[in-house]
Amino acid sequence: MREFWVASGHQLTRLDTEGRMLVTDELILAWLARPEIVPPPEACFVERALHARLLASPRDPVSAAQIGSIADADARENWTLLMLLRDTLIDAGTVEDGYLALVRGGIKLPLVFLDQLVQLILRNALHGCDDVATLRAAELFFRPQRAHFQDDALMLADDELVTELEAERHSSPLTAMLGGGVTGLDVLGEGNAWTYWGRSDAHTMVLPFGADPRARAGLAAALTAFVRHLMGYDVRVVPMTRADAVDLRWYVGLDPVGTAIGNALWRGQADHGRLVGLFALSFLQMDGVDADVATDPVWLLLGLGKDNIIRMKPQNLVMGLPVSGPGPLSPLRATPSGRA
Repeated sequence: MREFWVASGHQLTRLDTEGRMLVTDELILAWLARPEIVPPPEACFVERALHARLLASPRDPVSAAQIGSIADADARENWTLLMLLRDTLIDAGTVEDGYLALVRGGIKLPLVFLDQLVQLILRNALHGCDDVATLRAAELFFRPQRAHFQDDALMLADDELVTELEAERHSSPLTAMLGGGVTGLDVLGEGNAWTYWGRSDAHTMVLPFGADPRARAGLAAALTAFVRHLMGYDVRVVPMTRADAVDLRWYVGLDPVGTAIGNALWRGQADHGRLVGLFALSFLQMDGVDADVATDPVWLLLGLGKDNIIRMKPQNLVMGLPVSGPGPLSPLRATPSGRA
């Protein structure tokens, strides 16, 4: 089976009988190795001792008083957030249930932690997927995308990578002359799709979101897998190419701009951004679904801000879909045939 997103840390987890990821010591140790957490040489004794203790026993309890004894204020904040993440996930039992607890509980954590959890969840949900368009489109869930237009078609490139390439281009006249930057990246297509498997962690492929229907179909497939695996609802998500006769009886913004557009349309106001993606989500099982939705689809809106960056918020699906409690496919209600 082909590997992808090794940097997500999925190999550090184990699955329970329902196919959800257990919080292992190895996963906690990976977080302890983050540069924000590893004490610098000038760190105080308390911080260095705490880090050493957790390296030896990653689940050791850490009190607020112990963190409060750390001399550096930034370090205190980092340790507070990491312990909040660790303890929430341990209490929940799995990465998936820990993420749900964080989102539903309104617990504020840095985006870097939430993005890592989402990537882990999608890596598990998409295990065995061999469609490169789906995997590349799924990167929108946890990595902001920089938009540009090529032949009037919307292209999406990894924003962090583009920022690095732009900095290199400005600092190197040779790179600029040779066309460095986003123009030097490969656009995902039939001829080069096979290369994704060796470069998925580099995020170097441009997604032809507006040029190739398979890109939007891939995002629809990723949305389906995310909702089904995480929330336990069997859904079908269909990408729409036209917005005719759309009744926004229920909608979810997949990003802040999409939310603003939906809110404006609901109120009969001019929209507040550019709509670049529209998807119809239908529930295939109505158990646990708000009766007001009936058989009408839930509209998912993806927008593009003035800075040409798409920043998806997958937590909006958790909080915005018209459902109550775990779905009929959730391990809390039924036991699916999870992979071993």
